[in-house]
Amino acid sequence: MDMEQVNALCEELVKAVTVMMDPSSTQRYRLEALKVAGVLAPWACPETPIPGFPDGLSKLILSPASAAIGPPTRSCHFSVAFLPTTHFFSLLTGFPPQQAALVLTPGKPHIAWRSRSARANSVPNATLIALPIHSRLVVISDPQFCEEFKEKCPICVPCGLRLAEITQIAIVRHFGLQILEHVVKFRWNSMSRLEKVYLKNSVMELIANGTLNILEEENHIKDVLSRIVVEMIKREWPQHWPDMLMELDTLSRQGETQRELVMFILLRLAEDVVTFQTLPTQRRRDIQQTLTQNMERIFSFLLSTLQENVNKYQQMAKANCRVSTAALNTLAGYIDWVSLNHIVAENCKLLETLCLLLNEEELQLGAAECLLIAVSRKGKLDDRKPLMILFGDVAMHYILSAAQTADGGGLEEKHYLFLKRLCQVLCALGNLLCALLGLDANIQTPVNFGKYLESFLAFTTHPSQFLRSSTHMTWGALFRHEILSRDPSLLAIIPKYLRASMTNLVKMGFPSKTDSPSCEYSRFDFDSDEDFNAFFNASRAQQGEVLRWVCRLDTKTSFQMAAEWLKYQLSTPVDTGPVNSGAGEGGYCSIFSSSFVQWEAMTFFLESVINHMFRTIDKEEVPVSDGIELLQMVLNFEMKDPLILSCVLTNVSALFPFVTYKPELLPHVFSKAPRTRAVRNVRRHACSSINKMCRDYPDLVLPNFDMLYSHVKQLLSNELLLTQMEKSALMEALVLISNQFKNYERQKLFLEELMAPVVNIWLSEEMCRVLTDIDAFIAYVGADLKACDPAVEDPCGANRARITFCVHGILGVLRRTSWPSDLEEARAGGFLVGYTPSGNPIFRNPCTEQILRLLDNLLALVRTHNTLYTPEMLAKMAEPFTKVLDILESEKTSILGLPQPLLEVNEHPVYKTTLERMQRFFGILYENCYHILGKAGPSMQQDFYTVEDLATQLLGSAFVNLNNIPDFRLKSMLHILEMTLSNPEARVFVKPLVLFCPPEQYETLIAPILGPLFTYFHMRLSQKWHVINQRSVLCGEDEIAEDNPESQEMLEEQLVRMLTREVMDLINEEMMATEVAPSSVAELTDLGKCLMKHEVMSGTLLADAVTWLFTSVLKGLQMHGQHDGCMASLVHLAFQIYETLRPRYLEIRAVMEQIPEIHKESLDQFDCKLLNPSLQKAADKRRKDHFKRLIAGCIGKPLGEQFRKEVHIKNLPMLFKKPKPMLETEVLDNEGGGLATIFEP
Repeated sequence: MDMEQVNALCEELVKAVTVMMDPSSTQRYRLEALKVAGVLAPWACPETPIPGFPDGLSKLILSPASAAIGPPTRSCHFSVAFLPTTHFFSLLTGFPPQQAALVLTPGKPHIAWRSRSARANSVPNATLIALPIHSRLVVISDPQFCEEFKEKCPICVPCGLRLAEITQIAIVRHFGLQILEHVVKFRWNSMSRLEKVYLKNSVMELIANGTLNILEEENHIKDVLSRIVVEMIKREWPQHWPDMLMELDTLSRQGETQRELVMFILLRLAEDVVTFQTLPTQRRRDIQQTLTQNMERIFSFLLSTLQENVNKYQQMAKANCRVSTAALNTLAGYIDWVSLNHIVAENCKLLETLCLLLNEEELQLGAAECLLIAVSRKGKLDDRKPLMILFGDVAMHYILSAAQTADGGGLEEKHYLFLKRLCQVLCALGNLLCALLGLDANIQTPVNFGKYLESFLAFTTHPSQFLRSSTHMTWGALFRHEILSRDPSLLAIIPKYLRASMTNLVKMGFPSKTDSPSCEYSRFDFDSDEDFNAFFNASRAQQGEVLRWVCRLDTKTSFQMAAEWLKYQLSTPVDTGPVNSGAGEGGYCSIFSSSFVQWEAMTFFLESVINHMFRTIDKEEVPVSDGIELLQMVLNFEMKDPLILSCVLTNVSALFPFVTYKPELLPHVFSKAPRTRAVRNVRRHACSSINKMCRDYPDLVLPNFDMLYSHVKQLLSNELLLTQMEKSALMEALVLISNQFKNYERQKLFLEELMAPVVNIWLSEEMCRVLTDIDAFIAYVGADLKACDPAVEDPCGANRARITFCVHGILGVLRRTSWPSDLEEARAGGFLVGYTPSGNPIFRNPCTEQILRLLDNLLALVRTHNTLYTPEMLAKMAEPFTKVLDILESEKTSILGLPQPLLEVNEHPVYKTTLERMQRFFGILYENCYHILGKAGPSMQQDFYTVEDLATQLLGSAFVNLNNIPDFRLKSMLHILEMTLSNPEARVFVKPLVLFCPPEQYETLIAPILGPLFTYFHMRLSQKWHVINQRSVLCGEDEIAEDNPESQEMLEEQLVRMLTREVMDLINEEMMATEVAPSSVAELTDLGKCLMKHEVMSGTLLADAVTWLFTSVLKGLQMHGQHDGCMASLVHLAFQIYETLRPRYLEIRAVMEQIPEIHKESLDQFDCKLLNPSLQKAADKRRKDHFKRLIAGCIGKPLGEQFRKEVHIKNLPMLFKKPKPMLETEVLDNEGGGLATIFEP
């Protein structure tokens, strides 16, 4: 085409792009294809056949309909009439003049067309042109046409340059530049040398003379111009474009716009090459090495540009401000990876300049970013020593003055963001000081270290919760540092830090509130009160850790401040706050009341100080008298407010160690627990505190055991006073103390007495009938009652309470009873009964006899509970209670990971419906039954595993009716089969049946359970995953609901994931040896070998099993390969399978050959090395990389990358070739003329 045709095409493209991008146009997504059909025909998009379309109406091109046709509709309706083709149409399209069909008016006989894009109502009624080629239909929208134009039009470069001219509007110029960018990215390799040079020169000319003033030019125009140049640099520099930097330097001298564009180019180049590494390895290495070689020149250019434009900007030149900002952004892209020598060159001139710019309002944020990157650099500590200049007087002065100015300018987003960066700079400086000090004798504590601490403390006392939290980690590093922790300046600031902490621990600043200066800042940082609450809790935990280190450095001051704060709170009247601020009913505090937040903060402060004080200082230094005085004041303090009373109990628990110095206070401590039912949560807190005291200080409580026992029996005598869980908690406290008897017979007798109420109820004739008869159980708990009015007394509530009391009691005793940890004490007390063949001691548990008596009824309860899920049993429940077995809302929220709501407004009892109470009853009952079964193994050991027909009993109870039990309940069942090995003692939900089972019981107990169970779960989970994977296919697109995190589908999918993870953890941890090194091949445990013996009778795997295993792993890669973590594990597994099984099973090779895009020659090479032991075996990483390249065709990609067109950048001749090492024979020949000369006389 000549230039006239190019101009004509460009004119039509301008019209099309204008229509497409006009946000006010109703034809935004249409194209005037009628006007460009002549140039579209030679490179039109692929054709789509239309079944039943008449011959002679073959190629249809969509063009915009008349405005009279009406608004867009879901499907396109075409009214077709046949008209003779005009000469104009023939010339325009390039086809012979025959017939054409044009849509003129609606209402005629029509054809309906529908596509996926029609779902968005983006395809309207349209004008059609019919051309007689084949019976095909081409429907082109504006974006599709633009893409086809860039892909296939042979004159993209002249058209792009024409559209990018400065006379065009910005939208058209951007489209033209996009065309040029597309040419460089996807056609560069096929262009001739002259075409490349022409395009490069044209683009550089556009930058030089085809751009507007820097203040007028659009940012997206600058961005795409810089992208084009960078794409050319990535393909040609430095080998074929050696003077690129000189051209950029020359270009930058032509004006501010060009200088800014050069900054953009340098920045994007660094990002692509170093940060994102979007180039092939060789090209990236060539460019990065060349950049490094020229870095002194580049940095000099950047710094001079920055200084020059800053000077002009200070003379009120706005254009130079733009250039200065661009220079700072570009510096930020280089500072992170260039040699530190460039950053500290010329006596740290760059750092000095950046400090000066901190006081320039328009440039301070960019300067702070650069400083932060520089100070946070990783690398050798010796190289980072020059950065200590920032502790100098000048730099510190500029940093502090900039912070003061920004903070005094009011709450503006840009000022607040700048303060955040400055705070991060000071944090990084503190971490740098901690890293360098002590490394070199020449590095001393800065003279103005105290000034630094004062400025850092100012951020700690700032109203912003984010700024306060940002300082915690650095404070911790300073207080932990071996040298700085002894510095007088740091020790002197401890009281100020403690005062600041006392303020920061108060939970104020909710975004929805206006009761604190922090609230306004929180509205910048948090979307909701829940987000703020989660952030504050995490921040407070960090601050508590810092307080513990502060207490280690200055215990006296820390304790004094904690004591003063506690005394102040004890003497201050309770302020519940105004009613409209969320105060609780009845004059009680809410979680937002000022008194409660002060009490809560003080309690946390006191707890952090006291706990660490007793661990770090000698007994002689403990302030005994002051501590006892505080404890007595707390014990004498009377309070009815539930929230405040909960804090009081925590303070009693924290001060409890002082009771060791005055044991007569112990009865008063235990009597502090409230006895009224109106404060249930406080009573639970009290029971928990008693448990904690008995666990941590059993020797102290033991002399007062009789007093505590009497107190507990008094509480247990009133059935209505305590809940069943609280009764169990008090029983656990007594059991904990009884462990200190260290006498088997005495403890056994005590447990018999303690468990007598449980045994009497659990083994009664009525209870045996209820637990074994499902109909009787439903009636006993009241699930068949139709009336469920919450105002009416629940007639079956007492029945459910009896069952709950027994189950809680059994679990509590089983969980807390233990033998002495000291072997000699255990032997002397009668706990040791022998040794295993391997030499491990065998102990007996004092509670074994009592628990085994109750086991049969417990298994009956589990069997009955599981059977309730059958449809027949559910039908027997009354209508209100048909959902009692459904998942609780709290569990659903936890499983879906939804944000937890804030605490309730007060601690008053919530009058739930009978349905809610019963739903909670069934949930807790199910969990606790499986907890008991889980604890039975590790607690009673051989006495439990040798129970007659235990496997049969478990299969007939815990594993019945699994098909009807929902996934969220099966998770609990799996917990009894395996224990998390990381820290079993710290886990509540444990799975210890398998872990603690003696090997001699594997055949009779474990194998009969796990074998069928694994088979069942494989079948169940396979079906569920099939449904999940096919859900989008089974449901029509129109039926797919919007993404709703609370939807039933989301819940089911998450439960399947969790259940699958439980099963896989069980298989991995119990069947595979975890003690082996990670790099070695994992081996089967004894249990794994026992189970595999039943699976593989002949001792060898079948070929079909091998093929299925390898194929399943590859399918997993296809499904989950888009996730890096899954991909790495699955590739490693596939590699291990292939390398291990390929020598024995040829069938696995056939599976490999079916992988898409696999290279047979490369596979042959891999197999040759694998099957030939004589060949030198490559390193493990190289073999694994080779294998990963082989299976790349089956590794799944994210949806956003599946249809992305690949960019191919060719490697250029290598710049830095390694010299070929000279062979030893060559060296000898060169030196002496050959080997023969050595032996000449």
